[in-house]
Amino acid sequence: MSGSPLARGAALAATAQIAAGSSFVAVAALADYPIAGGQGARYGVAALALAVIARGRARIPRGTEWLRLAAISLLGLAVFNALIIIAVDDSDPAAVGVIVGCVPVLLAILAPLQVRQRPRPFVIATAVVVAMGAALVQWTGGATSTKAILLAVAALCCEAAFTLLAVPLLTTIGAYGVTVWACALSVPMLGGWALLVDGPGAYRMPTTGEFLALAWLVLGVTLIAILSWFTAVHLLGAGLAGFFNGLMPVAAMAIGAATGTVALTPLRVIGTLIVAAGITLGMRASRPQPPKRYPTRRS
Repeated sequence: MSGSPLARGAALAATAQIAAGSSFVAVAALADYPIAGGQGARYGVAALALAVIARGRARIPRGTEWLRLAAISLLGLAVFNALIIIAVDDSDPAAVGVIVGCVPVLLAILAPLQVRQRPRPFVIATAVVVAMGAALVQWTGGATSTKAILLAVAALCCEAAFTLLAVPLLTTIGAYGVTVWACALSVPMLGGWALLVDGPGAYRMPTTGEFLALAWLVLGVTLIAILSWFTAVHLLGAGLAGFFNGLMPVAAMAIGAATGTVALTPLRVIGTLIVAAGITLGMRASRPQPPKRYPTRRS
């Protein structure tokens, strides 16, 4: 992809979040499929496919890099999915989404601290604008519980960790390496969860509709979204890339409106405009901060 790092990073971050937003349609088609088994199969196939596509660009981690990758897989993929599933079962999904949608704010605060810089108040305020717009897009007024709130906050922390833990690795093993190995390491974690929760039925053959949904989760939501996201984080820095998290609920809403499963209300349109305004302000206020403080490892 040609263009400046800022333009490339913005395009990739937007692509990643739009693709992630499309996952809600695929997940709905998997309502009767064993969750953990499906997720494990999804990440396993994605890791194999990406390893072939990468053609040597997925470098082999060394030493403590394995620990960081294991943390990315555990917190960002396995635990995050488990927390969201349990929280949604106990509460209104939109309420959970509003809390998890605060990740731009968390990244605006933590990303500068990670490279020993002070968070900028205007950038944080702009991230709050994005989160508020995303909340308007998702909010349905449904009730929630204390348990669901705590689970959603934990999921929010896992989502932020997924990005922040990857930052040092992006200059050593690259976006391909982080994506391939994070997906691969999540397979035994999700496999253990599947056998514990669902037993022998965790890996039943999917129906045609379930197969298509799983295929999209592998291709669109894992290969495209995760790889694009980590590349964008490397180009923009975690804080600036974080603004684009606001596009995920917008994409989910737009797809839902197009398929007739979500009502396109004035409030959601206003929320979409607020997200767009927040991202624009964030891009103007921030500067790309690739993780140059971390040494590049020789192959």
